Amino acid sequence: MGDPAGVGPELCLRALADRELSEVAHLVVFGDLAVLRHCAAVVGLPEPRRVIQENRWPDVCKKLDEPALLDIRGFDALGFEPGKVSGKTGAAAYRYIKKSISAALDRQIDAVVTAPINKEALHAAGVDFPGHTEIFAAETRARKACMFQYSQEVRASFVTVHVGYHEVPHLLSVDRIMDVIELTAAALQRINGRPARLAVLGLNPHAGENGLFGNREEERFIIPAIQLAKKKGYDVEGPLPPDTAFIPAKRKVIDGFICMYHDQGHIPLKALAFDSAVNTTLGLPIIRTSVDHGTACDIAWQGKADPGSLFSAVRLAAKLSSPVK
Repeated sequence: MGDPAGVGPELCLRALADRELSEVAHLVVFGDLAVLRHCAAVVGLPEPRRVIQENRWPDVCKKLDEPALLDIRGFDALGFEPGKVSGKTGAAAYRYIKKSISAALDRQIDAVVTAPINKEALHAAGVDFPGHTEIFAAETRARKACMFQYSQEVRASFVTVHVGYHEVPHLLSVDRIMDVIELTAAALQRINGRPARLAVLGLNPHAGENGLFGNREEERFIIPAIQLAKKKGYDVEGPLPPDTAFIPAKRKVIDGFICMYHDQGHIPLKALAFDSAVNTTLGLPIIRTSVDHGTACDIAWQGKADPGSLFSAVRLAAKLSSPVK
């Protein structure tokens, strides 16, 4: 359900009520009935029709044939302010995440789709993770994982994510870049049914201009990783200058872009597909997709939030959960 103070509750209510979405997957919202009832009354949306109590979940999880809410209690639905960051809501969001991961690891559900959380609220709750990606990697003990952003317009994976810019060069390595190339190629092969064509971006302006900019990160890490990927049979090119990598002609022929840091790929993705892009984590033993936006506290609980990204995330999760043909 995401952070109760954000747009997650109203997005989940819309998902539960959407008939077309119910044909794609049997949705189960891991959240709080009292919060969703309160939000439904404020926003004017239908309350969840099917509610499952936690002690009944193991008996019914494999028998569901309609959208439902798993009522995870323990949060005061009246003791918080929508749109306001707090440790209470951060703790609740973290509890929903951990319950969903546990259910996925136990094969009680086929995939997890996450609504937005607030990093400040997480930290206020004493949760020492910068975001969903790191939580899922830690909770599932994934050996290697990366963030992958998917849309029809552009698709990008990230070598580093929630770190300061000054940290990025120190986190680059041939092995890490190669891991992201392999994870991305495998995901796009599954989605598209054919080998992926990938482009790797440089770290510095003009991809380093042959060592003129930066500390030769391209020559030390990025180019060797590209060469290794080619030896392994991947269709990969680069390093591309970041400022021209996403031009329309390039996006027509490249299936996925390997980005060195957060904003390098998020800026073009959100400029081109803010309402439809999907965030997912590759390399996990479970399937996880997510909305590609934050808690939007400025419009929370006002009925204004666009559910497009959440609906796209559900559809992608269903596609990734389907048996490979």
